[in-house]
Amino acid sequence: MPAKDGGYFSRLVRKLTSDVEELDADDLSQKSEAGGAQRACDCRSGEEVTVLGRLRSVELCPNNEVATLQAELFDGTDGVTLVWLGRRRIPGIEPGRTIKARGRMAERDGQKVLYNPYYELQTPA
Repeated sequence: MPAKDGGYFSRLVRKLTSDVEELDADDLSQKSEAGGAQRACDCRSGEEVTVLGRLRSVELCPNNEVATLQAELFDGTDGVTLVWLGRRRIPGIEPGRTIKARGRMAERDGQKVLYNPYYELQTPA
């Protein structure tokens, strides 16, 4: 009997032959959609968006006199830079943490950016 697309056997073969990063990206993308968030690759500048993903990096950027906290969120499809102006640290915002962020999408140097986004820390699964 031929296997259907997305059947058990084809999923098993894919898991056995794909690299870990690709599988992790697929898992993040599925969690994002299941959490009611938009895929980052579909978000456009000027839109009000909600994205859900894992923080890859968090860094303090003391540009001039205004400190900014920047975090790179990855949802399995694309990255979004989260920028909190005037903040040096936010409890819970740390690499590896999964968060849901909401705000108006902007673009800076060709990268997707959310300035001062509302955020929800997600519980580890």
